[in-house]
Amino acid sequence: WQDLGTAFLEHKEQFKYFVLINCGANVDLLEMLQPDDDSVFFICDTHRPVDVVNVYNDSQIKLLIKQDDDLGVPSYDDIFRDEEDEEGADSGNESEDGTEPSGKRRRFDEAAVMFFELAWVLTKDTKDMLWWAIIGLTDQWVHDKITHMKYVTDIATMQRHVSRHNHRNEDEENSLSIDCMRISFEYDLRLTLYQHWSLYESICNSCYTTCHFKLWTLNGQKKLQEFLADMGLPLKQVRQKFNSMDMTIKENLRDVIEESSTKYGMKDIRIQTFGVHFGFKNRFLAVDMVHATAALLESTEKDESNSDNFIKALDSLSRSNLERLHSGIDLAKKKLMAIQQTVASCICTNLILSQGPFLYCYLMEGTPDVKLFSRPMALTLLCKYLLKAFVSSTRNKRCKLLPLIMAAPKDLEKGTVIVLGIPPESETSDKKNFFGRAFEKAAESTSSRTLHDNFDTSIIELKTEDRSKFLDALITLLS
Repeated sequence: WQDLGTAFLEHKEQFKYFVLINCGANVDLLEMLQPDDDSVFFICDTHRPVDVVNVYNDSQIKLLIKQDDDLGVPSYDDIFRDEEDEEGADSGNESEDGTEPSGKRRRFDEAAVMFFELAWVLTKDTKDMLWWAIIGLTDQWVHDKITHMKYVTDIATMQRHVSRHNHRNEDEENSLSIDCMRISFEYDLRLTLYQHWSLYESICNSCYTTCHFKLWTLNGQKKLQEFLADMGLPLKQVRQKFNSMDMTIKENLRDVIEESSTKYGMKDIRIQTFGVHFGFKNRFLAVDMVHATAALLESTEKDESNSDNFIKALDSLSRSNLERLHSGIDLAKKKLMAIQQTVASCICTNLILSQGPFLYCYLMEGTPDVKLFSRPMALTLLCKYLLKAFVSSTRNKRCKLLPLIMAAPKDLEKGTVIVLGIPPESETSDKKNFFGRAFEKAAESTSSRTLHDNFDTSIIELKTEDRSKFLDALITLLS
């Protein structure tokens, strides 16, 4: 938010219209930026809940949302009208009928999908845009921002667009040229980056298989060996790079894995997704792209600025810069291995504590790869994997239904930690996250020194010495 505020101050004299992508909906923007009366903001943002002032300010705030998106906002009168004084009714910002949106569906579209559909309506959509929209949707699923049902529904919508584009390109001469791009619907394996890794390493570092086998235990390792034996694949083949595996094995690999997975209780080993071919040689799944881009965006390998990392991540989405994408895939592998090692260590040393209304885990300074987890997306992924692993290994039924709050060192010089909260892990969870408001209240009531600078309000920065009083306040507040 600080960077956004600075950028706005620099440019507000030159421009009247501002477009905010994936930020701005969940705060009172006019209060925060203090713009001139003629400034207009177009906001396309998936963060929820939407601030009520943004919903009812029609003159300066334009929310880009679907008509059937239920924001769950009370009616204008309930919020703004003073009971003794009825004058507030004519402020000009009232919605047409002043009533609450109908229905209780919580539906919103990813910004990438929203912009693709706008381009489609204007008949300006391209195959690259479609691929980026698919990556945007997949990112929301990978980072647990949407329900599985929403993901499957949106995949079906994207599939119709893919068919339309493929049909349109059938007549074009370049459809078989060396630099062509083909998007295909895939019913592929939930094994992260397996086509760019060895099958063995992918199984050991994918959340789905790790949690199912409980690979942090000796029994889990034994089960994995049995699973590999059941597939009948030679260990030499399983442990070498996917590209180097025998063609005869690769041809029906997915079916072989699916058959054995079903025997071992992994009925959802395959997932609906999309793949892309660049020319004849390079094939990537949408999930591969998400992990690679996220790893570049939050790279801690060289002390480069956030904007440098952003440019590199953007480069990796261009099909003319496959080298950058491959470097992102290498970084993503390191990140996934670090996540799995940290999950195993947290569970084996009982670092996850039940604090009453939530589970809590603190990564100590000196933990391997702790610097990596000072970044929001990396910590979110770790948090998600850790909660899934904990739920699969604990016998305490009550703990299985609790959300998780995680803290990790952020900046040693400033003496701060990054704190993040995620909702409970369950198939029926609607993924709503209420920690943003709870964090604000806990910080206010204890005068904790916090920085709410992330676009996602459930991620904050906190002074290390205020951690215990902040936690105590949260326990009281949520009990």
